[in-house]
Amino acid sequence: MTPRADLIGGAAALGVTLSEADAARLLRLLGELERWNRAYNLTSIDEREEMITHHLLDSLSVHPYLKGERIADVGTGAGFPGLPLAVVNPDRRFTLIDSSNKKVRFVAHAARTLGLTNVEPVHARAEGLEPAEPFDTVVARAFAAIPELLRVVAGLCGPGTRVIAMKGRRPDDEIAAIGADWRLVGVEPVTVPQLGEERHLILIERPGSRSDAASR
Repeated sequence: MTPRADLIGGAAALGVTLSEADAARLLRLLGELERWNRAYNLTSIDEREEMITHHLLDSLSVHPYLKGERIADVGTGAGFPGLPLAVVNPDRRFTLIDSSNKKVRFVAHAARTLGLTNVEPVHARAEGLEPAEPFDTVVARAFAAIPELLRVVAGLCGPGTRVIAMKGRRPDDEIAAIGADWRLVGVEPVTVPQLGEERHLILIERPGSRSDAASR
C-alpha cells in the first residue's frame, strides 16, 4: 500500500473520513517536517512510516472527542495533534501553544504552507495566557501528569470546557489525583492502527455549562 492509502485506511479505522485532498495535505505536512527537522531537530521520529502512525494517526484519534468550536493545543511541539485536527475540522478554530520559538515558527510555516486559516500559533507558556473567552476544548499530548496539566490550563478553561489528556498506559494514579473542581468524564482506550502501543484519552471537564459551548 502507498503512504496515502495507509493514512486514509488508518484514519477510517479511527472513525475519521479523509478526502484525497486531506491526505495529500497531511503528507505534505510530514514533508515540511522532515525538511525542517534536518536543521532544527523538531522531532526524534524521522521515518515516514512512523510519522504517519505516531504523528498523524495518533493526532486524529482525538477527533471524535472534540467539543465546541474553539480548540487549544497546549504544548503542541511541532503541531501535533493540532495541525492534523485543523485539516479535518475546517469549521473549528485551533490555537496551538508552545514555549519553544523554533517549534512555533514551524507551526506558523506549516499552517501557511497548507493554507490552514483556522490555525493560530502562539509562542507562550500556557499558564501565562489570558484568552478573551475560555476555550471549548483543551488538548495536550504527553504534556504533564494530569494534576499538573489541569493547573497549567486552568486559565484557558471555563465552565463546561473539556480537557483531553492524551496518554499511553491508563494513568490510574493521575486520575485518582484529579481535584474536586474538575470532573472525570471518561477514560477512552484508543487503538491507533500500526502503532502497537497503548493509548488512552482522559476526558475531564470543568463542572457547569456555557450556553455557547456546543457539545459533541
